[in-house]
Amino acid sequence: MKFLKQLLLFLTVAASFEFASTEISRTQAQDLIVGLQTYTLRNMEFDQVVEFAVKHKLKYLQTTDKHIDPKGPLQEIKRKKEVLDKHGLVCYTFGVAATSIDKEENRKLFEFAKFMGIKLIVVEPNDFKIFDNLEELVKEYDIKIAIHNHGIKSLYGNPLVVQKVIQHRDPRIGVCLDAGWITSAGLDAAKVFADYKGRVFDVHLKDKRVEKSQGDDVAIDTKIGEGHGKLKGLLQALMKAKWNGVMAIETDSPIFANSPSDFVDGAIQFVKENGR
Repeated sequence: MKFLKQLLLFLTVAASFEFASTEISRTQAQDLIVGLQTYTLRNMEFDQVVEFAVKHKLKYLQTTDKHIDPKGPLQEIKRKKEVLDKHGLVCYTFGVAATSIDKEENRKLFEFAKFMGIKLIVVEPNDFKIFDNLEELVKEYDIKIAIHNHGIKSLYGNPLVVQKVIQHRDPRIGVCLDAGWITSAGLDAAKVFADYKGRVFDVHLKDKRVEKSQGDDVAIDTKIGEGHGKLKGLLQALMKAKWNGVMAIETDSPIFANSPSDFVDGAIQFVKENGR
């Protein structure tokens, strides 16, 4: 409660300042919008991430708690928000955010999002019951949540499971489609996107190839467009739907994370060549 009181007090003071909204309008989405999941830069500190994003002209950031902790000290959050504003960068969402069966614990995420001007939170609850209090908060704050998927054996690895979760929930509860993990499940990302019928709010632009190892399928990260992801088809599906979200470049590979520039440049070039 102390954190919430501090944040609410600061929000009152901050109301006199004009912060740019992170809502991305359809008029901005004539071409697909490429952003960055800062997990890709997990070996960097926040200021290095900012420098990297500016250098690579990536305005929209999806941050992890390593770079901006939504439950961290308020003054630190404020400082980082000011740094982003100064450099023309936008934290448009964050995640994958840890969620709780305790509604008031989850409220901290929504208060953080409200302060930052964020209209979407990426989540992966470890218990379906958590969606009850998340839905209440979605309605209260008018902030969307998007369910992230990992591998096929994870809780939300099968799109049919996710569809069952969202079908009777508030329409502001949708999907963060991780194209790499969809690929590892042997599924076509473009078809999965279409099957969600407008409920995909965010995309992790990731590619993997699947190899056999001791009889099991093993997913290995590749550069964007060089794996089994059929990402050209996904880009075409996004454009056909006039989708106006952000594709956040991401890799699970420690190799690419150790030297991310070539990986990110390649992803940007892939979208330029195939996303218009």
